[in-house]
Amino acid sequence: MTYSETLAYLYERLPVFHRVGAAALKPGLQNITALCDALGNPQERFKSIHVAGTNGKGSSSHLLAAVLQSAGYKTGLHTSPHLKHYAERFKINGVSCPESAIVRFVAQHRALIERVEPSFFEISVAFAFDYFARSGVEVAVIEVGLGGRLDSTNIITPDLCLITNISFDHTDLLGDTLEKIAFEKAGIIKAAVPVVISETQPETAPVFQSRADEVGSKIYFADQNYGLKTKSLQAGRREVVVSSSDSIHPTSYILHLLGVYQLKNLAGVLQSVAVLRTMGYKISEQALQTGIAHAAELTQLKGRWQVLSEQPLTVADVAHNYAGLQETFGQIRSYDFKNLHVVLGFVKDKDIAAILKLLPAQAHYYCCAADSPRSLPADTLLYLIEKEGLVGSFYSSVNKALAAAREKAGLNDFIYVGGSTFVVSELDEI
Repeated sequence: MTYSETLAYLYERLPVFHRVGAAALKPGLQNITALCDALGNPQERFKSIHVAGTNGKGSSSHLLAAVLQSAGYKTGLHTSPHLKHYAERFKINGVSCPESAIVRFVAQHRALIERVEPSFFEISVAFAFDYFARSGVEVAVIEVGLGGRLDSTNIITPDLCLITNISFDHTDLLGDTLEKIAFEKAGIIKAAVPVVISETQPETAPVFQSRADEVGSKIYFADQNYGLKTKSLQAGRREVVVSSSDSIHPTSYILHLLGVYQLKNLAGVLQSVAVLRTMGYKISEQALQTGIAHAAELTQLKGRWQVLSEQPLTVADVAHNYAGLQETFGQIRSYDFKNLHVVLGFVKDKDIAAILKLLPAQAHYYCCAADSPRSLPADTLLYLIEKEGLVGSFYSSVNKALAAAREKAGLNDFIYVGGSTFVVSELDEI
């Protein structure tokens, strides 16, 4: 099969979460265990770091991978979903895996795939482990797909676990309270494996502490050890001053990831690096500075407060749940602009009613839908927006919606594109 035929085979044969939602899930670790057993358990042939959380786990994974790469380690990075191309999910030192590797893997293991009947995500995880092992990766940063306890990535025994922010998302699958969601995320905590929590939250901290105590893991709450403040924000860079409990002198870091939520992620990454150093990882201060400053460039991270153009200022961001969008619209309000234009689309399984309450009244909304069965139709979104007393219009594609916003916007206006990872992924210029 060609690469396109290989992807068509996987998409048609295996249930895909980003297309059909919960129906694609196959709870439990039986399938991934069977796949990896047949592959010779490749996940045991490299060191790993496991990253879970509701918001921030993707950015944190890229930041950690960039730091390790800058320190000289051959670094794997497995994330999901992809923005543009399936191969983006599997990177080594920031380079997506070759299409030929995916074609070869599926061709060699087609009988295994048809015998086990895994989900699309399960076979993707199995391929990631096999690809990293065959490529001689020294350490891989592995992002959880959904939840943690029953996620396919949870068959690794990592050197470190990192859990970022916990908020409401996928409540039909993970639970309807922060405590229940945290319980699922805490399922990645392994016996005697240290765990870093990026953000201390009153509802979730006891859940993580209890799990760590149960399995004998040392736990670090990063925001209790690191204080971060923005010193300046200009010319596409954020200078952050960091004070820590183990140093009398604050340290400055440059971030080109401009979302204000990156401060929470950075605290978790700094704590993770500090723990890895105690375990023998050779990560110099220069490597740390370089990785943080150039994470997007080193790992090809896109869609995180990504500036598409300056006049009018046009920003795309993949925030897609209440907590993430609350941070996003809060950050938009911190900018000085004349009029706000919002290109917006959602998937149907989000808490749309709650998210609509976040939307600024003084804005024009350009409603659209990504090309996915899970997408909320653009005309339905417009109806809901107008019910809230907001002003909008709807368009047949994401790019047409952005073109309309740019046609209407003045040079001193602000255009935001978001609401869904899949909306951002369909932008031609990402």
